[in-house]
Amino acid sequence: MTKQGSMVSKVRIPQRYVTVLLTFVCTCVCYIERVGFSVAYTAAANQAGIGEAVKGQILSTFFYGYALSQVPGGWAAQRFGGRRVLLMSFVLWSFTSALTPTEAASVTGMVVARLLVGVAQGFIFPSIHTVLAQWVPPHERSRSVSLTTSGMYFGAAAGMWFLPGLVAMQGPKAVFRAEALMGVSWALLWLKYSCDPPRSELPKASAAGFGASTAFERAKLLHHPIQIADEPGEIAKPQKKKPPGGIPWKRILLSMPVWAIVVNNFTFHYALYVLMNWLPTYFEKGLNVSLHNMGLSKMLPYLVMFIFSNVGGVVADHFVTARIFSVTNTRKLLNTIGFATAAIALMVMPTLRSAPSAVICSSVALGSCALSRAGFAVNHLDIAPKYAGIVMGVSNTAGTLAGIVGVAATGRILEASDLGPSDPSSWFLVFATPALLSVVSALFFVVFATGERIFD
Repeated sequence: MTKQGSMVSKVRIPQRYVTVLLTFVCTCVCYIERVGFSVAYTAAANQAGIGEAVKGQILSTFFYGYALSQVPGGWAAQRFGGRRVLLMSFVLWSFTSALTPTEAASVTGMVVARLLVGVAQGFIFPSIHTVLAQWVPPHERSRSVSLTTSGMYFGAAAGMWFLPGLVAMQGPKAVFRAEALMGVSWALLWLKYSCDPPRSELPKASAAGFGASTAFERAKLLHHPIQIADEPGEIAKPQKKKPPGGIPWKRILLSMPVWAIVVNNFTFHYALYVLMNWLPTYFEKGLNVSLHNMGLSKMLPYLVMFIFSNVGGVVADHFVTARIFSVTNTRKLLNTIGFATAAIALMVMPTLRSAPSAVICSSVALGSCALSRAGFAVNHLDIAPKYAGIVMGVSNTAGTLAGIVGVAATGRILEASDLGPSDPSSWFLVFATPALLSVVSALFFVVFATGERIFD
């Protein structure tokens, strides 16, 4: 065998694919944790007779910590490298989850624990976007980001499948320990199989080398020395080193395309967090159906999200690479279809008072929201690949605020009703709010979004 043939035989899975797969598992584990707390705490709170308003406050505490660390998370990932920050975040939230108190009446302990978990997890998505901006070439952006974020929905589906049974058999504490074990296990996998991009001496500078790994791998096989290329797959000529510039905070915060992402991120997470945190209550108190007895149907909404998130990514990349639509029109088209369909499903949902119809409507609503992520959620990498973590931190702060507002407001809406969660009119208001936001956000994105790079 020749030397070149020997080198080819050693090339297995490209590192960028390993990285995307690991970030998929990362988001999966994170959302098992979030769904797990909602399921475990709801069961404990119901047994202790905790009111809906207090329940809403506890469930929303996570988002206060999550909001506080989004922009710092983007800065830290830019400064120290997304790989290191992501590892630190997982270790911190895993140990905090293991120490979460199980008594629903222990409000102070529960608030502190959820606040700390929120702060730790707030570093995750800005770090992921920084890592993906370093490794993934432009023609693979949509499906790579879609696969990574679809882990959220796969994790939520898995959590809804097995965690209610775990709570019923062994109690809430078993859920917290299982989540902590999964978090530590992922951290060990990340430590072993992840790495920084090649030829990146400083993590804070490597975000500019978007997709450089493709060029690195190709040049390695051809025995060519390389410089990091501006586009994946091309071998760049040696260039003069440019002095690093600061983060253009003012331009980012005043950019309407950035605000188009921010507004849609807010709406997406408002719908997601309200449904994720309150669907257990809707089924058990609004429809008088036990989650434990619903079987696999309770995980269907999140499985549909998983499927449509990846379908949206593949379709978007096909539209762009086949030149069917421009990047801008592709993002706007999928974003509009997703949010418009979600709005219809959310309006219909409270009018059909049965468990099967609720499963179908919530599946359509969440699946359509997942499809919209091929629009706004990938747009960070389109307009600002070098500052993807920063822009993600800004937009995800808005998404986190949606969780704070939506989850807490839902508790107050239900508490204010004379019949509580069993009142159909209160649930109509709960679901109509994200429906209206979906329409407004889709229109805002059509007017102000772009698929062109605007930050160099």
